[in-house]
Amino acid sequence: MRLDKLLSDMGIATRSQIKRACRSGAVTVNGMKVRDPSIQVHPEHDLVCWDDEVIAYQRYAYFMLNKPAGLISASKGNNTVMNLFDEPFRDLFPCGRLDKDTTGLLLVTNDGMLAHELLSPRKHVEKEYAVQLKMPVTINDVKAFEEGIVIDGDEQCLSAQCTIINEFSCHLILHEGKFHEVKRMFLARGNEVTALKRIRMKNLVLDESLAPGEYRALTELELQDLRSPER
Repeated sequence: MRLDKLLSDMGIATRSQIKRACRSGAVTVNGMKVRDPSIQVHPEHDLVCWDDEVIAYQRYAYFMLNKPAGLISASKGNNTVMNLFDEPFRDLFPCGRLDKDTTGLLLVTNDGMLAHELLSPRKHVEKEYAVQLKMPVTINDVKAFEEGIVIDGDEQCLSAQCTIINEFSCHLILHEGKFHEVKRMFLARGNEVTALKRIRMKNLVLDESLAPGEYRALTELELQDLRSPER
């Protein structure tokens, strides 16, 4: 791949900045100063340095974020989850959306293909939520969700699995991603969601050691599980 692409992908600098750095002798490949940023390098075999700092190439990055309330799940703008990140990787974005007041598991990556696999409506990837409610959750709610409830606007939901945790809380597993779906499902049952937290997406479970607003890189096992066929 081109040297300037490698450096740009790693978020080191813009293409124009890379060009100037090469001209000034700040970039080396295998110990030799490189003036031409368009030369071909092999990320796994060539030693690339920027101001004597070794640049280890990693095209894709994967982070688990414990999203706090009050932030928007968007890649650009003010008050977004991306303001929590201080990473060199280019083009990071949240994989899917959580409402501004919804907390919990959010995958942040720059791997568009994996994001498509997880978010495509045809894949029916499981998403599990911990739900707190204003009024008690009932067995009739469980049955209604299992059968596939119709929400406002005559919109049909897929079958969802509801497990009662206690009188005012449950875990709900969805296989789709309609707008405000959990809240609208309970509204259709005459109830109101007071707190909503995503705790799982496919095989990826929220690391509860992460405080709200904290994130960490996925482990290799977690990434393999995300890429595996849906269970």
